[in-house]
Amino acid sequence: MIEYKNLHKRFDVPVLAGVSLDVGEGETLSLLGPSGTGKSVLLKTTIGLIVPDAGDILIDGQSVFSATPEELQDIRRKAGYVFQNAALFDSMNVFENVRLGITDENKFGDLEYSRQRIAECIRLVNLPADTIEKYPAELSGGMRKRVGIARAIAGNPKYLLYDEPTSGLDPVNADIIDGLVQRLDHELGVTSVMVTHDVRGAFRVADRLALLSEGTIVMQGTPQEFLDSKNPKVREFLERDFDNPSFAA
Repeated sequence: MIEYKNLHKRFDVPVLAGVSLDVGEGETLSLLGPSGTGKSVLLKTTIGLIVPDAGDILIDGQSVFSATPEELQDIRRKAGYVFQNAALFDSMNVFENVRLGITDENKFGDLEYSRQRIAECIRLVNLPADTIEKYPAELSGGMRKRVGIARAIAGNPKYLLYDEPTSGLDPVNADIIDGLVQRLDHELGVTSVMVTHDVRGAFRVADRLALLSEGTIVMQGTPQEFLDSKNPKVREFLERDFDNPSFAA
């Protein structure tokens, strides 16, 4: 379980202003909100990549921000992080990029284990086996996204954190990534948080949604509860992104 406890973060202006949110075991939660509202900041605080000014996060009951370096390392081993632009290293081939996701040092150092695990991860994200020999420059945008997901699952994480996994993709590839997120959540039994501004994709993928606006969570609930909501901020956000405000996933 992930518990966000009254998080505050200010850069030039307040970005998080008292965010509290729980993500239950096995749940897929989509964090919605317009660009620049702090969604990615919130996601990065989950594993201590950004330190809030106040508040805390508990993962399986362990505080992220009062954790010792060893405890923080253990927390990070539990979480696979999918970066917005895949964040692949251009000088490494796909095998080497995905291998970086193997967080156990002994397993990382075992070349035969690495080969088997990386082949399995490439299969799980629906890429051809020979993709491991290619370099990022040889891949399409959608393939790079899938390699980023393969790296995130390589360490057998309990949690998957997705930062805008469909940004920059055409609708066909965005649908492929959404379907992949759904399938992995089901097959791997992970708990997932997906930051996105793609409402349609969020409705397809998530068990529950949360809308971040002006630094706070203005609503959280199921897709149907969002559709039924009379909250003006929720209505404005949904109606801007749906051609038909009564859209149902």
